[in-house]
This record gives sequence, C-alpha cells and structure tokens, in this order.
Amino acid sequence: MCSNCRAFITTKDRVCPYCDQPVGPRAIDRRNPSPIAGIIPHAHFNTLVILLINFGFYLATSLYSMNAGRGGAMNIDTRTLIDFGACFAPLIAAGQWWRLVTAGFLHGGLFHILMNSWVLFDLGAVTEEFFGQSRMYAIYLFSTITGFYASAWWHPMVPSIGASAALFGLIGAMIAFGIRERGEAGRKIRGFYVRWLIYGLVFSLLGFIDMAAHVGGLIGGFCLAYIAGTPRWEGAWQEKLWRGVAWVSVALTGVCFLEMYLWFTHFAQ
Repeated sequence: MCSNCRAFITTKDRVCPYCDQPVGPRAIDRRNPSPIAGIIPHAHFNTLVILLINFGFYLATSLYSMNAGRGGAMNIDTRTLIDFGACFAPLIAAGQWWRLVTAGFLHGGLFHILMNSWVLFDLGAVTEEFFGQSRMYAIYLFSTITGFYASAWWHPMVPSIGASAALFGLIGAMIAFGIRERGEAGRKIRGFYVRWLIYGLVFSLLGFIDMAAHVGGLIGGFCLAYIAGTPRWEGAWQEKLWRGVAWVSVALTGVCFLEMYLWFTHFAQ
C-alpha cells in the first residue's frame, strides 16, 4: 500500500503509479546486521526483548522474595516489588519518577506474568508489524508512563505493577489505526480491538486489577499512535524522527533501570 495515497501497489514498485510518490522499504522491513540476526524474528524483536526483560525481573524478584522469607514465585511480596521499582505514589512524589517506567516490567506472581506474556506475545507482535519497531516501543513506554501516572493519582497508597498498562496502550494503538485507516479493513481492525478492549475492561472490574493503570495506558497508547501513524518509506523525515524517539525511549528506560539499581543497592536493603 502506498504510504502517500494509500493505493494498493505491487512489491516491485519503486514509485507509486498513482501519485508518483517514491516507495522504499518500510521501516518494519529494514534488516540491520547484528550478532543475533536470524535468531530473533526482526518484526517481533521488541516484543521478544520485552518478554525477556519481564521474565528476568520476575526471576530476580522471586529469588529475592524467597531468600528474604517473605514470599516466592507464586506470590511475590509487596516489599520486594517496591524495592525493585513498583509504582508507589509517596515515593514518586519524593522524586523517584523512574518508578513510572520500572513498574511496567514487574509482576506479582507466576499467573500474573504468564497472562500478560500470553497477551504481549500476540498483541505486541501485531502492533510491531503495523507500526514498526520505533513507533511500537515509543507507544509501549508512553503507555506504561501514562498508565502508572493514572494509577498513582487514583489510588496513591496502593503499589501497582505489571505490563498490562502498556498492553492496554497497544490495544489503544490498534484502535487508533482502525480509525485512521479508512475503508473496510480499518473498520474490521477497529471492531476487533474494541472487542479486546471491552473484554479487558470487564476483566479489570475484578477487585485485584488496576483499572486506573489500564485506562491511563489505553489513553496514552491511543493518542500517541494516532499522532504517529504508520511507517512510510525509509528515507522519509517521519521515519528519522521516530527512530530518534525510539532511541530516546530506550535511553530513558535504561536510565530508569539504573536509578532503580542505585536506589536498591543504597536504600532498599
């Protein structure tokens, strides 16, 4: 599909026959050589890396909780989760803003991480294919921040964790795509993910689910995805911009993890 006029063209076209727009490789189809090329599917790279980080933190918090005698893999205690960066409004107000990011990579038990990983493996891969790696991670991180900001504001004395804020952001992104994409395809995509949203919000009505984080993530993901749009040809200025946004997002995530580590090693123990 031509990124300019949205007409259907062949994969061999280098210039759109309808509007004369240059057509290059889509951002999501770039192949950058790396030591792990061929091991992780390129279109799902972000999704698999996020899954690995989530499971890494789950194992770390499980072992820490068990060694402290406060819990285990099935149910990680609240103190451990706060030590590792859970969203907790009093600490955020004290300057630990990085918790709005680190909370999205923590999970409270085996069932929690398996459920979120199951959804992320499917939803993350689809969002990555539609929006490309750069936009997908920016949406994921922004949804995490807006979700936990809403959570901290709504119930400030209750710690909150989990990838579900970002997952609702990805649902919002796919709904935004369905709204922007005119025609039957957009209508079907929009309808499909609106149903996902309804199921998720109904599930959120259970007492132990953080509805505020879900709604905050949904709004953040929808707004950023609607602004971002989908990838254009590789040389377009929009792609350069979003690659820059993605690198800033990665750097911000790294800074947040570093801040969590420094706080953990100096004050949490």
